[in-house]
Amino acid sequence: MTFSPLLREVKQYKAVTLLTPLFTALEVVMEVLIPYVTALIVDRGISEGNMHNILKYGVAMLGMAALSLLFGVLAGWFAASASTGFAQNLRKAMYGNIQTFSFSNIDRFSTAGLVTRMTTDVTNVQNAFQMVLRIAVRAPLMLVFSLVMCIVINARISLLFLGVLLIVGLVMIVVGLNVMKIFKEVFKRYDDLNASVQENVSAIRVVKAFVREDHEDEKFTQAAFNLYNLFVRAEKRLVMMMPGMMLAIYAVMTGIGWFGAHFIVEGTMTTGNLISLFSYVMSTLMSMMMLGMIFVMLTMSLASAERIGEVLTETPDIVDPEQPLTEVPDGSIRFENVHFTYKKDGEGDENLHDIDLTIRSGETIGIIGATGCGKSTLVSLISRLYDVDEGAVYVGGHNVKDYDLQTLRDKVSVVLQKNELFSGTILDNLRWGKEDASEEECIRACQIACADEFVQEFPEGYLTKIEQGGTNVSGGQKQRLCIARALLKDPKILILDDSTSAVDTATEARIRKSFREDIPDTTKLIISQRIRSVQEADRVIVMEDGGIDAFDTHENLLASNAIYQEIYNTQTNGGGDFDEPQ
Repeated sequence: MTFSPLLREVKQYKAVTLLTPLFTALEVVMEVLIPYVTALIVDRGISEGNMHNILKYGVAMLGMAALSLLFGVLAGWFAASASTGFAQNLRKAMYGNIQTFSFSNIDRFSTAGLVTRMTTDVTNVQNAFQMVLRIAVRAPLMLVFSLVMCIVINARISLLFLGVLLIVGLVMIVVGLNVMKIFKEVFKRYDDLNASVQENVSAIRVVKAFVREDHEDEKFTQAAFNLYNLFVRAEKRLVMMMPGMMLAIYAVMTGIGWFGAHFIVEGTMTTGNLISLFSYVMSTLMSMMMLGMIFVMLTMSLASAERIGEVLTETPDIVDPEQPLTEVPDGSIRFENVHFTYKKDGEGDENLHDIDLTIRSGETIGIIGATGCGKSTLVSLISRLYDVDEGAVYVGGHNVKDYDLQTLRDKVSVVLQKNELFSGTILDNLRWGKEDASEEECIRACQIACADEFVQEFPEGYLTKIEQGGTNVSGGQKQRLCIARALLKDPKILILDDSTSAVDTATEARIRKSFREDIPDTTKLIISQRIRSVQEADRVIVMEDGGIDAFDTHENLLASNAIYQEIYNTQTNGGGDFDEPQ
């Protein structure tokens, strides 16, 4: 994969990103010089009994240590600033790009998968970025400088040491490549784990109502166990790296001690040189250990970086045209030979087929049919939440693809099947429909939606706090607030997707009456499973298996359409909704 989409998010942190390796390199230079000065203290000071040299080289060593500390602190500060800023920009860029996604884009990423990418994956990349800036610079430099100093002190011993390093490096590469395959699978399992948690928490009332805690616990345990197994497999391969490193360190130190003692006796090496050689060898081997850590971290982060890159480079399927229309003339709707399917890979049947219909501006249209027949899919094409595969959808006499998306969606207001309220006051939630709406406008919208009556009963009225997910209001209250929110947009078209299912019959009738009296020029599409919700509509669409079976008035359908007759008879005779088993 290419890392350019990720690296672009360094942005304003370029300066600290470049300063980190600079100060790290200076820190390494100071640390490499300290053992050399130590050897001078031993050979020219202690061995010769020269106190002046001991003080001179001692002060120099203290200065180098102080500079090393200063450079290290600055490098650490810059690395922390760069990595956290980089992570912040990554999350912001991902979140911003997700907001441009159409429903079809979102369908390609699970909600849990997006959450994992913005949390766990970004954290992995952040840690790797910081490690690359510091340790990935420090370890190679320390390795190279220490090796050079070892060769300068004694080339014959350094050859033995270099051979061991090559063997250790080869083992690290083989292990790392093997482990990387496992880590790619790990993050898919993280998605499953997050999905289990998210689904359980969001549906906790259903879980408890059906006493399914044990089932959910078992599902979560299985997801966690799958993740555990993958980490165990990875750790089994990594676990031998550290003992292998330590074995190499002790073997090399023993060999250097043995050969160094002989060289000192021969007079080809000084005691100070042997002491400094031990320091350089230890520094080199510790650098190898750090490189091993970097290799593991990079192995994990590469999988994460690839997943983040998928989100950053995903392009929305639905975009504005080059010269978009910025005004919707009226609420008329026309479908011309529309075909649509959610799966674009050629698998599965069409969700909608051969859709031809014309709706006049200001009409109230009922839409009814069995569960899964395509009712919600049909209306989602009007506000261009999805694009058709064949044919065209027209709003106000223009193809929906010719409109500016914001303009179109502002004038086609949708109250979805699943109503959502957000944390904040009732006024805050209502103003999602119109940011600058006055309190009087909000109250008026609530009166039309028959929500004002219960809002006024709250002690704090419209300043009542809504808890996350709207858990402190009933289902019917939530639906009416969502309808009021949609009305505040002053739409040309209002779509109610089974959005009065939790409202009692009397209140629903009052809502329909308010629509007729207060928004007569708005085109209203009412999806419902109930005959009583659509029978007063100007016309009713009867859908079956992704197509339109009939489109006529309630009276004509009742007289001529078999599906509508069955629905009517089933519900009016007390049998419940038509698609329930009898």
